[in-house]
Amino acid sequence: MSIRTERVASLIKEEMGTILGREYSDPGYGFVTVTDVKMTADLKIARIALSIFGKQEQRERTMEMLESEKQHIRGMLGSQLRLKYTPALQFYLDESLERADRINRIIQKIHQNDTSGSNDPSGE
Repeated sequence: MSIRTERVASLIKEEMGTILGREYSDPGYGFVTVTDVKMTADLKIARIALSIFGKQEQRERTMEMLESEKQHIRGMLGSQLRLKYTPALQFYLDESLERADRINRIIQKIHQNDTSGSNDPSGE
């Protein structure tokens, strides 16, 4: 990515976090965090990765709401940023944090089994 696309992606990430926190913080939806923004080289499309904390049904409902509100969000974004064109928005769910959490729980379980399975403090 060029410096310009990185800078625009950073601005969009920051502004999207503000918009989502201010306008879309309904308790019926999950807690939404913008984890990453990737811009196309021509700055016409912003691919926005979202982490949504909550149950699976809340995540699905939140993604549906964001898809239906996409044009409104784009309009708010355009009014805050000074760009020639406001990029089209593409939302996708970033599940990397959930995968990392799942891996950490598995590792903790393995360590618990190792310590509870061995009565010899030397580990033999």
